[in-house]
Amino acid sequence: MSTETGPAVDAGPRGHRIVPGPKGLPFLGSMPQFGKNPLAFFERLRGHGDMVQWRFGRNSCVFVADPECIGELLTETERTFDQPALGIAFRTVMGTGVVVARGSDWRRKRSLVQPSVRPKQVRSYAATMAGSTVELADTWSGGERIDIKREMAALTQKIAVRTIFGVDTPADAEAMGRAMDVAQAEIGKEFAGIGALLPDWVPTPGRARIKKAAAVIDAEVGRVVARHRDGGDDRPDLLSRLLTAVDETGARLTDQEIRDETVTLYIGGHETTSSTLVWAWYLLSRNPRARAALTEELDRVLGDREPGFDDYARLTYTQAVVKETLRLYPTIWLVTGVAKEGARIGGVPMPEGTRVWSSQWATHRDERWFPEPEEFRPERWDAEAGDEIAEYAWFPFGGGPRVCLGTRFAMVEAVLILAVLARRFDLDVDPGTVEPVPSLTLQPDREVMATVRAR
Repeated sequence: MSTETGPAVDAGPRGHRIVPGPKGLPFLGSMPQFGKNPLAFFERLRGHGDMVQWRFGRNSCVFVADPECIGELLTETERTFDQPALGIAFRTVMGTGVVVARGSDWRRKRSLVQPSVRPKQVRSYAATMAGSTVELADTWSGGERIDIKREMAALTQKIAVRTIFGVDTPADAEAMGRAMDVAQAEIGKEFAGIGALLPDWVPTPGRARIKKAAAVIDAEVGRVVARHRDGGDDRPDLLSRLLTAVDETGARLTDQEIRDETVTLYIGGHETTSSTLVWAWYLLSRNPRARAALTEELDRVLGDREPGFDDYARLTYTQAVVKETLRLYPTIWLVTGVAKEGARIGGVPMPEGTRVWSSQWATHRDERWFPEPEEFRPERWDAEAGDEIAEYAWFPFGGGPRVCLGTRFAMVEAVLILAVLARRFDLDVDPGTVEPVPSLTLQPDREVMATVRAR
């Protein structure tokens, strides 16, 4: 027997109102539909309206799709919205790092982590990003067949290991990479399945796998941290900066906090950029006009040399390719918050405990904010001739006080990698549609094979 989510809520002062969402099942609500295909489910909710009531299990939820409402959710986090309690799979891997911390704990950790990813520090990592990519480019040859997903993952792993850990031992990257692959898959399964409703103490095969993966991650991070402590403080990598950071009381991060922040930075510097690059090559291969425009800019700005940090600002079309890729295939595809007492969205009261959801996937593909939303058009990001894009219509890195700390790092990394490789090669991706899989990040559903064409 199905039940409606409830009647429409009276409109707020700006005309926003909560409308009923799809029918749900007793006890489960709309969780089965969400679990089957979260991306399609959020698009379906968007079709109901900009503020839609629905249920996830027994939890009362509101989905928001209007950029104005999304902006309020993001900017009011910490004041009138809390971070939600995430599943045990997520917490087992991520711990209590800056991404999930709340209140004063979040403010302390952010103040300690933020200096390691400021623009000045990102500049110092740019040479590693470009140099590692040149090493990969030197191994490619015209006519070669490659799996772009595997190649980009290996490259961003190497960059992450070098910039975060300051080491260059393949075993570090391989062990962490395998564990992270397991972790990402299990987090996605738990989040979209019945595991999201199970108490933490209930054992499942997936939870056993996540614990095993987390043990590998803990061992690898612990080994590198110990190596850093033995080697002194004078190192340029991110981990060394975390080890020497002190808060306003003079206290440093504990070993567990170092572990949690290191894993957070690793995922931000590896998993997100890797999948973004795969989607970028996929889209460029299917859009020759955009590929030609990218080539023209690289030839004009770089000529025969490799890119550096100072080229980032000049490579405006390359940046637009990355932004448009993140619009169509946002690595982070979901944001949520839990209403505190007195919370409002669009002037409409949110009862305490209401979980408010928004999806980059759904809003980024809304024709009201992006004409021809399914089309890959980097030109829409042109500062002078592009589309007028509403604030928070595009939010791949979140926003507000909890905006992703690694935004600059990720953008510079993706642009420099594209610049190095696209200056030398075209990648002809095999025909066929690659579908996105929403797990911890938005991943391709299969290997992405391509033929390398030397320019």
